[in-house]
Amino acid sequence: MPLTHFDAQGQAHMVDVSGKEVTDRIAVAVGYVKMAPETYEIISEQRAAKGDVLGVARLAGIMGAKKTPDLIPLCHPLPVTKVAVELTLDPDLPGVQIEATVKTSGQTGVEMEALTAVSTAALTVYDMTKAVDKAMEIGGIHVSLKDGGKSGRYEAK
Repeated sequence: MPLTHFDAQGQAHMVDVSGKEVTDRIAVAVGYVKMAPETYEIISEQRAAKGDVLGVARLAGIMGAKKTPDLIPLCHPLPVTKVAVELTLDPDLPGVQIEATVKTSGQTGVEMEALTAVSTAALTVYDMTKAVDKAMEIGGIHVSLKDGGKSGRYEAK
C-alpha cells in the first residue's frame, strides 16, 4: 500500500479527504513514564514542587490533542468531540501509565490526536519532576485501538 502523504512525484502533501464519508471515529493511545522509586513516591504523595503532576499532565494531554494540527504538518484540523486522558500510578514500573481516548465525527481518524495527547501528558510529567529525576524514560507510545472510517477497527495485540 502506498504512503498517502506523498504524491506521485514523492512530494509531501495533505491528503484530500473531501470524498470520504463522515463517520464516528475513535482512537485510543497508550504510553508510560518510567521513573526512580523516589520520584514515584513524590508524585503519589503529591509532594511535587510544581503542584499536582497528574492533574496538570491530564490537562496538557487534552490541550495537546486539540493542538495536533498545529504540531504535525499534514494533520487535518478536526472537530474533536471528546478527549479523555487517564494517568494511572503503576508501582511495578515504577511510574505513570497514560491512556488517551479521542473521538470525532469526521472524514479522517483521530489516531494522531490520541498519540499527541499521550506524548504531551508524558512530557508534562517529565517537565514537572525533572528537577529530581532527569533519567525518567518515556516509552511504549502507540495506538491501542482505532475504529471508524473505511479501514474499520484496529486493536493492538
